[in-house]
Amino acid sequence: MEAAIILVFVMGYLAITLEHSIKIDKLIPALVMMAICWALIALGLESFPQWFDSSKHSLLEGFGAFTSDEKMHLMEETLLHHLGKTSEILVFLLGAMTIVEIIDYFDGFSTIKDFVKTKKKTKILWIFSILAFILSAIIDNLTATIVLISILQKIVKDRSVRIWFAGLIIIAANAGGAWSPIGDVTTTMLWIGKKVTTGHLIGYLFIPSLLCMAVPSLIASFLPAFKGDLDVEEVVEKKKSKFSSTMLYLGLGAIVFVPIFKMVTHLPPYVGMMLSLGVVAIFAEIYSSSKFSMTEFDSEESDAHAHHSPVHYSLSKIELPSILFFLGILMAVAALESLGILFGFASSLQDSMPQLGTEIHSGGVSDLVVLLLGVGSAVIDNVPLVAASLGMFSEPLDHELWHFIAFSAGTGGSMLIIGSAAGVVAMGMEKIDFFWYLKKISWLALIGFLVGSAAFMVTRTLF
Repeated sequence: MEAAIILVFVMGYLAITLEHSIKIDKLIPALVMMAICWALIALGLESFPQWFDSSKHSLLEGFGAFTSDEKMHLMEETLLHHLGKTSEILVFLLGAMTIVEIIDYFDGFSTIKDFVKTKKKTKILWIFSILAFILSAIIDNLTATIVLISILQKIVKDRSVRIWFAGLIIIAANAGGAWSPIGDVTTTMLWIGKKVTTGHLIGYLFIPSLLCMAVPSLIASFLPAFKGDLDVEEVVEKKKSKFSSTMLYLGLGAIVFVPIFKMVTHLPPYVGMMLSLGVVAIFAEIYSSSKFSMTEFDSEESDAHAHHSPVHYSLSKIELPSILFFLGILMAVAALESLGILFGFASSLQDSMPQLGTEIHSGGVSDLVVLLLGVGSAVIDNVPLVAASLGMFSEPLDHELWHFIAFSAGTGGSMLIIGSAAGVVAMGMEKIDFFWYLKKISWLALIGFLVGSAAFMVTRTLF
């Protein structure tokens, strides 16, 4: 039965990557894959020798001796646990996307658009790469990607040019998320799991992460896609809302508030995001009646605005297929995790790999294993791989192994567009083809990953 579940997962992933060839939206195989994987688990529950306890990040002892009712109850609890964790991400994502759309409703991004005066592609590339690197460390790589691609869509109208910028934003956002305890879900897991502290994490990973962003951006600056200036259409723009700047700063400030709220209350990030959305929505409703005195009613969009509240209008603009795609892919990965398949993969990797390269002093785990974990995070979701490593290794707080895992899992996902949350959301927002990314961007991400890893091997000797 395990073989059948893995086969369904592989076929589903293949259908997602071949989306443009088979003309089926990636949302469909993701949902089908998730449903069939869990159906097979339910049907073959009696035959499974082990079960992974996600709450404790370890295999459950004595699972084989459980009765049928106990196993069924455990499966239902596990399914509910994973649905809860996935829903946290989806609700957080819905909140962030709604705030971004509310800002856009008030033409807020035109403030940043006006700020970016240059038409030179290389300068715009560096502006967005640096913004992605900094923002992802503050508001997490997923939200930073949503915000920056939304802004990018206002500045770069040609999609064939824009997806190049989006590819480099993914690399920069994942690099920026790796050195911050709130920048990436896997780094947050290690931080909450008391494996790393904020000071050491920044000390170990800031320079490797910076190089992981800067080297691909530098190489990309010399590529034909980033040569010359942007073609800007001369259009007569409608009069901007007088609240555009206010809503931009309020919206971005509300998103930045989320990690602060989390640190103070220790509540999940989605709770803070809902509070931020509520506050932004209050101001949006207050300002909306004044907005129309400042805009012209000569377009369909203005009519649409006039007949909707800002919140309702913004919610109608959200890309719901991307949300459901996330649900399918994360719950399918959860199915593999629950059977201990990913845990077994990580354990067998540790056992079978020769001890090549520099060994980590007390653990005896070669750097090559951690590097392969990074490569694996591009193919398989990095969350269960890091979860497996939490149960596999027993190194103390702030051991260099944990910091290398944080860097490797955080930045390795950039090598495939489906390898990170930032990549998946960019894929949904810009309809980026899997194979286009593989041919055009993956090699840049690989270079950044290897340069950053080499830099880490140097910086860790300083601690």
